[in-house]
Amino acid sequence: MTDTAGSRVSHVVSRDNAVLKTVRRLSRDNTAYRKLGQAWLEGDHLCRAACDQGVLPALAVFAESAWRGAAPAWELGSARVVVVPDHLFDEISALESPGRMGFVIDLPTAAGVLPHQASVVLDRVQDAGNVGSILRSAAALGFGQVLAIKGSAALWSPKVLRSGMGAHFGLHLVEALEPADLASLELPIIATSSHQGEPVHASALPWPCAWAFGHEGQGVGEAVARQARLWCRIGQPGGQESLNVAAAAAICLHASAVGRPPG
Repeated sequence: MTDTAGSRVSHVVSRDNAVLKTVRRLSRDNTAYRKLGQAWLEGDHLCRAACDQGVLPALAVFAESAWRGAAPAWELGSARVVVVPDHLFDEISALESPGRMGFVIDLPTAAGVLPHQASVVLDRVQDAGNVGSILRSAAALGFGQVLAIKGSAALWSPKVLRSGMGAHFGLHLVEALEPADLASLELPIIATSSHQGEPVHASALPWPCAWAFGHEGQGVGEAVARQARLWCRIGQPGGQESLNVAAAAAICLHASAVGRPPG
């Protein structure tokens, strides 16, 4: 490693460098963030989304090809900057087309449930793409809190971060909850089903509320279902058995958003 005189920029050329080992672990291990308290954001879009929400990196890593002329385009605060040869960046990336730059960010300290915040409850939703998509819908439609029951995909895992497309940075996220922890919510819980309840667009939906979305195959579990005040279903005139959970979430959250009282 060589340090650029008078700056925070370091040039690393060894794959055995301790910093690169940490980044590689964060990039490839879905739950490493829980032990390290940090997450890896790869690519221009995700990093800019973090910056737009005031999240500055603890560490910024650039491939040499991306670093040339990149410094003036980024507000990096006091972050340490590491520049590596392109082939080393490829080795730390878990993407088929590496992003050529990324941030290591410090994660928020463990937070509790906000009792009055419009929420989404993930009851063992396991697919990272589904979870990231639901986070995007929640952020777009005014649901500021996502509560993940144990068994759901890790919220800060690299795959969920990529599919969330920056939604994480505008949400209050709490994970590894037990169903009993939902008692902290002072909001009505609405559960979804393919076979019971009123059609979502014909229902008088309370606001604020908490929508519960369940496991891709099993749906909302019994422990969460017992706490639901209202059940809704989505009409499917095309005759399909069920909708993808992320698509169902988008429909339900949109119904709440357009029906909420003004102000």
